[in-house]
Amino acid sequence: MGSLDGIITGFQTAFSLEAILFVIIGVFVGTIIGMLPGLGPISAIAVMIPMTFGMDPATALIMMAGVYYGAIFGGSTSSILLNAPGVSGAVATSFDGYPMAQQGKAGKALAIAAIASFTGGTVSVVLLMLLAPALSSVAVSFGPAAYFALMLLGLTAIASLSEGSTIKALISAVAGFMVVTIGIDAQTGTQRFTFGNMNLLEGLDFLVIALGLFAIAEVCSLVLNRKDKSVKDTHNIGSLKLDKQDLKDMSGPMTRHSFLGFILGVLPGAGATIASFISYIFEKRLSKNPDEFGKGSVKGLAAPETANNAATSGAFVPLLSLGIPGSGTTAVMLGAFLVLGVQPGPMLMTDRPEIFWGVIASMYIGNIFLLIINLPLIPYFAKILKIPRPLLISLVIVFSMIGVYAISFNTFDLYMLLLFGVIGFLMRLFSFPAPPFILAFILGGMLEQSLRQAMTISNGSLSIFLDDKIALGLLILALLSFVFPLLKQLRKNKEKAAEA
Repeated sequence: MGSLDGIITGFQTAFSLEAILFVIIGVFVGTIIGMLPGLGPISAIAVMIPMTFGMDPATALIMMAGVYYGAIFGGSTSSILLNAPGVSGAVATSFDGYPMAQQGKAGKALAIAAIASFTGGTVSVVLLMLLAPALSSVAVSFGPAAYFALMLLGLTAIASLSEGSTIKALISAVAGFMVVTIGIDAQTGTQRFTFGNMNLLEGLDFLVIALGLFAIAEVCSLVLNRKDKSVKDTHNIGSLKLDKQDLKDMSGPMTRHSFLGFILGVLPGAGATIASFISYIFEKRLSKNPDEFGKGSVKGLAAPETANNAATSGAFVPLLSLGIPGSGTTAVMLGAFLVLGVQPGPMLMTDRPEIFWGVIASMYIGNIFLLIINLPLIPYFAKILKIPRPLLISLVIVFSMIGVYAISFNTFDLYMLLLFGVIGFLMRLFSFPAPPFILAFILGGMLEQSLRQAMTISNGSLSIFLDDKIALGLLILALLSFVFPLLKQLRKNKEKAAEA
């Protein structure tokens, strides 16, 4: 069967009444799961696998795919309204989304997030349909050396995430590197920084740290400032309408990061979280007014929201074409494929076109329904801000704890959540930015693993980074990314000295 016939078969499958019904169920459940801090699509899909026994495999997988990208779509709501990321891919959304909500623009922020998510998701589905077979070979060509260079390129942007002092940003990043090394060394089996505690053998989960540094730290700040009259009243959700300037500001980031997010999503191991951070950093560096970022920038909100939804579709390239899961969620999806008797890989496109192309085609429908579901509900979502502050604080704590406990059902994680909440509050108090810590934690593990794998393959020779053309190109980009901001800063310093 040719590709065109396969696409037609896929659309026939996706546009059947049964498939449309299950797409709606999937994206609705995903949206709700995404809004609840800490739960995420992995738990939802894992719970749904037993429920799909006896169902048509194409319909079941269409529903679970809907849960996946629906959760990423919905994760922005709690990030914007409560500074409590619903999923890890929505952490970067809170950098500018939450400040907008504090300024009484929660309605506008949610509308921007919904439109950016829809654009990123839809563009990436088109790219997925056109490029899935070809991009599978590109994903495989990324070896350990290229992954190391890619992670290094991401880390050169730590200075861009500083909120004033670059030194404090670097200290925050070093702390993130230290925390990510906790646990058993995957290569040697050595325990690192566990202090004899069995609960630390597997390391710390990303969401424990993210919810601690953002949600619990915000709770601490609200409690201690409850009598401070200078704290703004955020009960006003503002208008949902976007003016011409907002649309103009959104258009560039949405176009750029639909492509960038999709490409990063294709790479196994990258995923929506890394895509959202890199897009945020990239957009901040492109901006003529980088100081606006972190204070309610439209571009700063649109960029990560576009990228994380585009990356979600991109993650299906290695899963469907090669049978390689690119993230924790797609690993669970791979399990769902196998349970349903479907073997993803190179032969799926020809042997089961109704599944390969049906899942892809269903994403068009899913993204449209996500927009239809989310836009009318924005005024109701935003009413969360009208909940009395004592009750709101209690709800944030409860949902954060439920989300963290649901990850491993270990009370130790709850203590870690509180610990990182206190650390996050102290970081705010002494003006240490949290984003560099989070970025270093996300990229640090993959950076170390890729470096050690590359060194093992080359018997300790650094020439592997020069022989690999992809790695060499990315290392050059990383060097330029590091040098140009320094030169720019030196020039500013000279201009200030000349004016003085």
